[in-house]
Amino acid sequence: VMIVIFRPFTLGDVVEVAGQSGKVEEIRIFSTFIVTGDNKLVIIPNGQITSDSIINHSAKPERRVDIPMGVGYDDDLKKARSIMMNIMEQHSLILETPAPSILLTELADSSVNFAVRAWVNAEDFWGVFFDMNENVYKTFDQEGLNIPFPQSDVHVHYSQQNIEHEKAHS
Repeated sequence: VMIVIFRPFTLGDVVEVAGQSGKVEEIRIFSTFIVTGDNKLVIIPNGQITSDSIINHSAKPERRVDIPMGVGYDDDLKKARSIMMNIMEQHSLILETPAPSILLTELADSSVNFAVRAWVNAEDFWGVFFDMNENVYKTFDQEGLNIPFPQSDVHVHYSQQNIEHEKAHS
C-alpha cells in the first residue's frame, strides 16, 4: 500500500531496494519484481522495500558520473588533468552544463587521486562510465602517464647475530 500511495518508483525505473539492484518489471500488492543487470528476476516482498532505503536511479533526468582516477607521483599532473578534461569535453554524451570537473581528492600511498566528474543523461550513465575509463587508460598509456597500482617496498635488515646464524647453517 505504501508503494502504491507514495510511488517511490514506477515500472521501468532502475532502483536499489532491499539489497538488490535492477529494473522494476512489475509492482504487485505484496511484492515487486526486479530484473537485475544480468537478467535475473528478483521478487522482493514490499514490506522489505518500505522498511529500508530506496535509491531510484531513474528519478532524475541527469546523473553525475564519478570516476576515481589515480596518477603516478612522478607524472605531470597538469598534463594528466588536461588529458582527462579533453576526453570529457570531446565525449558526445557528456553534458556541457553543469561543466565537467576534475578534483584532486587524495595524496595516497601509491598515487595522486582525482575525482573525474561529468553530468550525463541518466540513460547514458554506464556507457559514459565505461568509455571514460577506457579512453583515459589508452590516452595515459599513449602519453607516457602511469596509472599506479598499490605496492609496498620491503626492506630486510640483518643483525650480526642473524648473519652468523646463517653462516653456521649453510
